[in-house]
Amino acid sequence: MNANLHPRLRQVSAAILLAALGSPAMAEEEVLPEYTFMDAIKTGKNLTSFRLRYEYVDQDGLQPATFANGSPNPTANQALDNANAMTMRSLVGWQTAPYHNWSFAAQLTNVSKLQDDFNDGTNPVRVNGASNESDKINYAKVVDPDYTDVNQLFVDWTGIKNTKVRLGRQIVNLDNVRFIGDIAFRQNTQVFDGLSILNKSIPDTEIFYAHFDRVRQIFTTHRSGDLDILNTRYRISPTEFLVGYAYLSDFDNLGFGNAWFGTGTANYAASQSNKTFGVRLDGTHPFTPNYRAHYTAEYAKQDDYRGGDSRIDAHYYKLGGGFGIDNFNMRVDQELLSSNNNTFAFQTPFGTNHLFQGWVDKFLVTPREGIKDTFVTATYRYGDFLFFADYHVIDSDNDFYTVGSGTNRNGSRYGTEWNAAVTWNIDKNWMTKFEYGKFSEGDQFGLGPNTTSNAAGTRGRFRDTEKLWLTAMYTF
Repeated sequence: MNANLHPRLRQVSAAILLAALGSPAMAEEEVLPEYTFMDAIKTGKNLTSFRLRYEYVDQDGLQPATFANGSPNPTANQALDNANAMTMRSLVGWQTAPYHNWSFAAQLTNVSKLQDDFNDGTNPVRVNGASNESDKINYAKVVDPDYTDVNQLFVDWTGIKNTKVRLGRQIVNLDNVRFIGDIAFRQNTQVFDGLSILNKSIPDTEIFYAHFDRVRQIFTTHRSGDLDILNTRYRISPTEFLVGYAYLSDFDNLGFGNAWFGTGTANYAASQSNKTFGVRLDGTHPFTPNYRAHYTAEYAKQDDYRGGDSRIDAHYYKLGGGFGIDNFNMRVDQELLSSNNNTFAFQTPFGTNHLFQGWVDKFLVTPREGIKDTFVTATYRYGDFLFFADYHVIDSDNDFYTVGSGTNRNGSRYGTEWNAAVTWNIDKNWMTKFEYGKFSEGDQFGLGPNTTSNAAGTRGRFRDTEKLWLTAMYTF
């Protein structure tokens, strides 16, 4: 981990360590049983699970015109090969019970390909260790590369009443994981290295602060920088919350520069450091045991930070609501990630973006024209089965140039998408899930009036795509 932390973080860390090592530990909010060291190990929490998944992708698109060595591709202008991916994720870990206010956790991860007819996304030219230049690059992407690593490794200290301090590699999920999440859907999760503090001293309030100096992304890339998180959550009722947050990201490069700012070398090198401040009101208000109302109102502003590119200037909102009757729920929402005059759009690089703008993952990075997503969601629970469906109409915030010729080439409709899923919780250990998503292209997003400008340029279309997932998971 990066030892060059901010001065304020070093001060916080030193105070915590001094308190832990030089003072009697303060009592917990709840009296914990006295464990011997071996009891603390034996009575801990299992962090082990196994997840087998099959993913199928049928994506319209073009082959690369040439291979990496410059030779022509004889299959250029043909559709990408369908992806068939069978992968197994194994998480093996354990967290001890508290012993004198200390708890330790370690978790290993392994992702193995059982059927690898897919592009795992780790190399834009040659993937899966192929020596054949026409290998997996011709397949649609499934971002589940082979990988073995330490997934989590941290120590918890609870020697201050109503406070938990965690130091090490850890998973973090905040609110609806729009801004900070572990991207748990993918086989390789996103994890953070650093220090986090959760305090519950104020009634009905949780204050979460963290400083991370490294993030491992789902592509398995480790990136260094500084991420400061402050998230304060006030419980209005057991099911209603008011949240204020600040996310300060000082990363020169998170791997999205080409998509954030443009295709030129100078644009790609632009710093991606940014700050985001926001407020969120979200909850479910019950009127009777069988009838309830759902609502969400959220706003955030994103600007450049610590030398970040000056074009980083955008805002975000989500508004929506709905109702629930017995086991049925339905709601309508709109989410906007605005554009700064087609030069930059609101980004969520640390969020679980798979859950937003549909599951087909056409918009993991916000196009510079922005996104306005209007969608309806319905769920129904029947015994051990949960049924889910949603439908998205996905527009841009600013018009974009479309594929074709002529003077009137403005478009605003990226496309539409619908998703459906059935989850069967067989018992406390076994879960199976079927999921399907289909994205249909709207206006053909493509070539701008000036291919060297920031506002436009040659970019790939959001082509028709279908995906199917079958998942079986065993959790200890």
